[in-house]
Amino acid sequence: MRGRRLPRELWTRAEDVLSGRVEPAPARPAATVAVIRDHDEHGLQVFLLRRVRSMAFAPGAYVFPGGAVDPRDGEASLAWSGPSPAAWGAAFDADETLARELVCAAVRETFEESLVLLAGPSAETVVGDTRGDDWEADRQALLDRSQSLAGFLDRRGLVLRSDLLRPWAHWITPAVEPKRYDTRFFVAAIPAGQRAGDVSTEADRVAWVRPAEAAERGRTGEWLMLPPTVATLSELAAFETVADVLAAPREIIAYEPEAEIVDGEVYLVLPRDIERYYAAR
Repeated sequence: MRGRRLPRELWTRAEDVLSGRVEPAPARPAATVAVIRDHDEHGLQVFLLRRVRSMAFAPGAYVFPGGAVDPRDGEASLAWSGPSPAAWGAAFDADETLARELVCAAVRETFEESLVLLAGPSAETVVGDTRGDDWEADRQALLDRSQSLAGFLDRRGLVLRSDLLRPWAHWITPAVEPKRYDTRFFVAAIPAGQRAGDVSTEADRVAWVRPAEAAERGRTGEWLMLPPTVATLSELAAFETVADVLAAPREIIAYEPEAEIVDGEVYLVLPRDIERYYAAR
């Protein structure tokens, strides 16, 4: 059949959800960013983190930086440059408030998990090196929520650069999962002068890797990956340079894989246009 068998520990819950005995968990809005760069030797590369095995969601999986929207991500006081929240809402089929939250979550989570900061002193500039004790203190304050993104940017006199992001995809965690996210995927080039770091306590490994290589490792199971990651990497593998990726037109379709029970076993079934990325091996 067209699908992959789910882990046995999910079977009982899947049966309960599919039968209507248990209501699906709500899907929390979230954002994730595929940070990309041009490498002189290896060509187009993407930044990935491997989640620690103690995480409740996707333990041990290779992922892009990202996470759930924070309640304060929608604060309207921060300086903003680039496409408006309304324009992002049109791209992602979201209302203006949610669109603002998603862009802010994308910028915040990327900085928290990689030190890459999509902001600058003006609408035409971007922060250089973000390493150092003062930047780490700000990162920790964002992590423990003692500081909001708006407060962080305002104190440093920085403008959020939404023009450095591009909309890429929209995935919703299957209804049978106990923890679910409604995630918009972005892509962004790492700003000149910045370096992505191994700073996240939620990850035990980071890597810059060619999208085609990472997608193949995900397809074969060498690297644990969720289908949205494999699909995004497979799509990025079609491009030669960062400029090609950023210039690519995108039609954002919301994908929500479904679970099916076949002969007593539970399978995750992907849309046909996503399944083809697994058939490419």
